[in-house]
Amino acid sequence: MPIDLRKVEETAPALVSLYKSAGVSLSKHGLNGQRAAVYLVLDYSGSMRDYYKDGSVQALADQVLGLSAHLDDDGSVPVVFFSTEVDAVADIALENHSGRIDRIVAGLGHMGKTSYHLAMDAVIDHYLDSGSQHPALVVFQTDGGPINKLAAERYICKAAKLPLFWQFVGFGNTRSSQFNFLRKLDELAVPAKRPVDNAGYFHAGPDPRQVPDAELYDRLVREFPSWLAAARAQGIVR
Repeated sequence: MPIDLRKVEETAPALVSLYKSAGVSLSKHGLNGQRAAVYLVLDYSGSMRDYYKDGSVQALADQVLGLSAHLDDDGSVPVVFFSTEVDAVADIALENHSGRIDRIVAGLGHMGKTSYHLAMDAVIDHYLDSGSQHPALVVFQTDGGPINKLAAERYICKAAKLPLFWQFVGFGNTRSSQFNFLRKLDELAVPAKRPVDNAGYFHAGPDPRQVPDAELYDRLVREFPSWLAAARAQGIVR
């Protein structure tokens, strides 16, 4: 069962409005009662420094936790931090969400470059090890394209056979050519390159905290229902 409002009120009162807003978006997209594991992948490259400092990353983590409370029942979201390699695999939970991102980051080392595929591998491993019977929604935040584009594309295509949907979220200048690769990933050919369209992308702009919660949730779950239908038709999701 999803987590009910009363439990959110008791354990994470600051997330109540996010929880309610997420519920409205899920309902609007026909996802009431849908179960899913939820993951958060966070870019820890050097250019992300200001987004950690100004609270944008913590805000996104709180928003994803509010969404997860409807889709999953453990009140916790696994979080993968990545730069050149995987910097950490941790979690954020209802009872410890406040300041959680800063506490994890305080224990991390140097902020490296941007490389997606190792973070994707960490999510796939975690999901397979978890033995989950439900599909997964992976919110993958980044502020630019990866240093190894070929590897990232290969992983998206390989992961299309698994019950994982990758929702990429761009932070930064909307006009930046850094995001051309994510637009390309979003539109990789089906079935020539992958059996189903297993990736979505939207841009949250240079100040992601300015995106209203309702809009963010709509964008996070908008492509999930069509992927679920296609993945069920192919036997990828039971």
